[in-house]
Amino acid sequence: MLNVQNIDLFYGASQALKKVSFTAQKGQVACVMGRNGVGKTSLLRAVAGHQSIRNGAIEWEGKNIASLPPHERAKRGIAFVPQGRMIFSQLTVLENLKTGFSVLPVSQRKIPDEIYELFPVLYQMLKRRGGDLSGGQQQQLAIARALIMKPRLLILDEPTEGIQPSIIKDIQRVIALLRDRGEMAILLVEQYFDFARELADNYAVMDRGEVVLSGLGKDMEEEKVRKYIAV
Repeated sequence: MLNVQNIDLFYGASQALKKVSFTAQKGQVACVMGRNGVGKTSLLRAVAGHQSIRNGAIEWEGKNIASLPPHERAKRGIAFVPQGRMIFSQLTVLENLKTGFSVLPVSQRKIPDEIYELFPVLYQMLKRRGGDLSGGQQQQLAIARALIMKPRLLILDEPTEGIQPSIIKDIQRVIALLRDRGEMAILLVEQYFDFARELADNYAVMDRGEVVLSGLGKDMEEEKVRKYIAV
């Protein structure tokens, strides 16, 4: 279980997160929504270790990891798929996938067949460079690379951004499958309301660095949420 408790995060003198609390449990999708610039990505970066917090605690599986660097959090089962995908454009699809080996012992450094079952298009493009893939294919590659790390917490920052509807459906199917296995917690930042509503077991809506709405996904009130995500 991930337990974020009253965290404050600053960029210089500017406060990006104000007393933010949130939880994500194994076998569930926790969804964070809000407009651009309200602190959603800052929250994910704080959990993944890419940005330090000033106050509060970030607990994962019962231990405060707020002082740990990103690679130590990755070794503890936290995988981060950032906004914009951040694949290696000059490496092949296969080489990109192998970068997920970095946190695994040598004996486990092989690509499971399941990766290609979840994302068949990647198997067809193993020798192609990552930069030659479409945006949707790159997003699938980024998620696949994270899954190779065998995560217990999968963090996804706007996986539907700039992607065609058919691939959005594929990604939604994969996230639902991973959730239903009950082996990992999934923390999802999303602005696409219908996608979020379909997947969220619990949710939080952010505005100006604070959580302004939260609750169970099944109790989500569309009108109230859309007020904070509409541009």
